This record gives sequence, C-alpha cells and structure tokens, in this order.
Amino acid sequence: MIVMRRLVEVDGKVRTDINYPAGFMDVITIEKTDERFRLLYDVKGRFVLHRLSKEESQYKLCRVQKVSRAKKASIGRNPLSHGQLAAIPYLVTHDGRTIRYADPVVKVNDVVKVDIATGKVSGHLKFEAGNTCMVTRGANIGRIGVITRTEKHPGSFDIVHLQDKNKANFATRSSNVFVIGEGQKPLISLPRGKGIKQTIMEERERKAKKTKDS
Repeated sequence: MIVMRRLVEVDGKVRTDINYPAGFMDVITIEKTDERFRLLYDVKGRFVLHRLSKEESQYKLCRVQKVSRAKKASIGRNPLSHGQLAAIPYLVTHDGRTIRYADPVVKVNDVVKVDIATGKVSGHLKFEAGNTCMVTRGANIGRIGVITRTEKHPGSFDIVHLQDKNKANFATRSSNVFVIGEGQKPLISLPRGKGIKQTIMEERERKAKKTKDS
C-alpha cells in the first residue's frame, strides 16, 4: 500500500513495483517521513540502510564497468561528408547507467559521482593507491580500507592489497573494489562499524560490554 501510493523513491524516481530491485549505493527516499537511506554492506555481507542527510542524498557513486565508443548517424550537410560516422564515447556503470561524453580521463574501475536529479557526472575518483575503498564481493565484503598496492597478473585476476584503520591488511580481486573516497576521506558517510572487521573474540567482548552497560 505504501509503495502503490507513490511514497517511495529509488534514486530520485518514484517506484510502485514492490519487486523493484534496489542495489549497492542506491538512495531510498521517503518524503512523507522526511527519511533518506543509502544501501551499503556491513562486514558480514548484509545490506544495511544507512540514514543520510538531505545534502548527501542528492548524489551517488557509480563504479565504471565499461568504457567504449558507439556509432552515430552521418554528420554535417556537406555532400562530401555523407556516410561519415561520428564515434560517441560513453561509459557504463555498475547500476546500468549509460553516460555519454564523460571525461576522457575516467577509466574502467574508476568511480564517478552522479547527481541524482540530473543524472550528470559532477566528479570522479581514480582507482589508485592511497584512495579509500569498500569491498563489494568476496570473503572481505563490506570491509573498508586504503589501497596500498595492486598486483598485475596478465591472463588472470589482478589482486588489490588494502589496509583498514586498525592496520589490518587484506587482499581481494580488483573487480571487487569500489572506490569511495580520495585519500583517507570518503565522499559518503559510513555505516556503523566503519567497515572494520572484528575477530570473534572482539565481537564477544563488545557484546558483553554492551550487555553490562545496559
């Protein structure tokens, strides 16, 4: 009933299908209650709804999956140019967006900052050492760390090494890494836990302390 009353928006568009799929980095807005959320992962690989401010809900980060050039109809009215085709550069993001005429410095694995209202790119983050990332797949899903180095393996998967705020090192495939900030400053606010994975003993101590305080 709530969805059919057109009260729920996903990335700025009203959705009335209760089965509409929302994914990583999508912004969910409920204007009636003045609430906004971003879909992120916790360190156990579960989706979490992270509450946002109105300013932060106006943009989302999209990972570039493909950069290519498309074909267009003939250009100009000059008879000599009849049949000429202009190649249009475009990129495809992780959420299925196709963005034309993006900045040529943007490459695969980089992340673009997209304005939700207009759908235009307002900035980008490079996939390079020193930037903050979140792991979106694999055994380390949900963990957040800074890229320390990248191992190139021609013919196989490139491996990215990261380090979290507790100085713990971990590694994953490059396709699992989603850049969320330049340097150690993320462009989005982070969910509870800040993407730091705790050991079983640390979790046990935290829960015991929480029970004792309550």
